[in-house]
Amino acid sequence: MVFGLVRTGNLDAKRADGYMTMVLTMVISAMSRHIKASEFKAKCLALMDEVARTGAAVIITKNGKPVAELVPHRPRKHSARGILKDELFIAGDIMSPIDIEWEVLK
Repeated sequence: MVFGLVRTGNLDAKRADGYMTMVLTMVISAMSRHIKASEFKAKCLALMDEVARTGAAVIITKNGKPVAELVPHRPRKHSARGILKDELFIAGDIMSPIDIEWEVLK
């Protein structure tokens, strides 16, 4: 977390009621942790537990360059595609025209 104080207006001027107005800005930053590949190799299981517990990603570097990212598992959302497979069946011919005249064509 990063906290910052911002004052506006003339700093020498005082309010008539003796109070000063102060604005507090809070920024929550989800910083990823960077570790060397050799450190990851030594602490792999502990890092996996930490990521699962905190949800914070760990970036693994080799020679100072990111090569992999360890992130918590998130199950895939189920797609609606194929949800009714083996539930709906087509009965009859759906391609040939029917003998009913539509109101739109009248």
